[in-house]
Amino acid sequence: MVAKILLVVFLFSGCAGKKSFQLVLLPDTQIYSEKFPGIFKAQTEWIAENADSIAFVLHQGDITNRNIDEQWQNAVEALEILDGKVPFTFVPGNHDIGDLGKADTRNSELFNKYMPYEKYSKADGFGGAFERGKMDNTWHTFKAGGMKWLILSLEFGPGNKVLDWAGEVIEQHPSHKVIINTHAYMYSDNTRMSLEREHSWVPQKYGLGKLTGEDAVNDGEMMWEKLVSQYPNIMMVVSGHVLHSGVGTLVSTGKNGNKVYQMLANYQVGVKGGNGFLRIVSIDPAKQKISVKTYSPYVDQFNTDPDHQFEFKKVDF
Repeated sequence: MVAKILLVVFLFSGCAGKKSFQLVLLPDTQIYSEKFPGIFKAQTEWIAENADSIAFVLHQGDITNRNIDEQWQNAVEALEILDGKVPFTFVPGNHDIGDLGKADTRNSELFNKYMPYEKYSKADGFGGAFERGKMDNTWHTFKAGGMKWLILSLEFGPGNKVLDWAGEVIEQHPSHKVIINTHAYMYSDNTRMSLEREHSWVPQKYGLGKLTGEDAVNDGEMMWEKLVSQYPNIMMVVSGHVLHSGVGTLVSTGKNGNKVYQMLANYQVGVKGGNGFLRIVSIDPAKQKISVKTYSPYVDQFNTDPDHQFEFKKVDF
């Protein structure tokens, strides 16, 4: 009888440990920071109100449109709503660096002024940064669904030395499931961004694309070859940046046989800079499922088109 009771407790604990959880993806808020700060606040206010069901928030970059003080101030007012409510991570997009957001250089002075290391290095889950004192490339950990997770947030067109560093962080966390959060990776044709495919907006076509050696930029396909495909515990890559339909989805198999779920979402060209749409990613280890929904707190509406609402099934967690 005691054995049966212990078994029931064990099974119940296992089920409880594998409880589903949600991530929220915030892609390309640049037009909100420039013209519609109220929409940005509507997004973060909704996240804060639903924080109990959200494990982490990931911003894919292009926080601003022109990398100027006024737009950074608008962005900070929206993002500060999340402080103490839910952990979040972010990356600089091409519009967040260089002169007026032209990505002509790696200059991320304003990005780090308004999203300071001194503050965010003390946030829940913060693990470290590629360069101490700068938030351009960071990693975070959290526990959810009965598992340990690692988020690597990588800058626009990360350099070779950043990818090397990211690989070292992953190697130090072999028991964590890895999510890579970056600005430019997937393309709207459901492939990874690549100069060889003659894609638009690849990092090599910006001013910082002239960098060489350990600073040389990497597009999505190069990131796959050098980093994403190399580790068995990488599970997901999320990105923004690309226009056209603003969406793209791809499932690839890494060299260790693991499936990697890769997604593009960018709603900046819609009504009022995207009308406040964001993505809700529900991860359910018990049912081996990852579900994606697209929702706007601003208009209180879901986009149920197949490119915006879908599931990955038989996910090997």
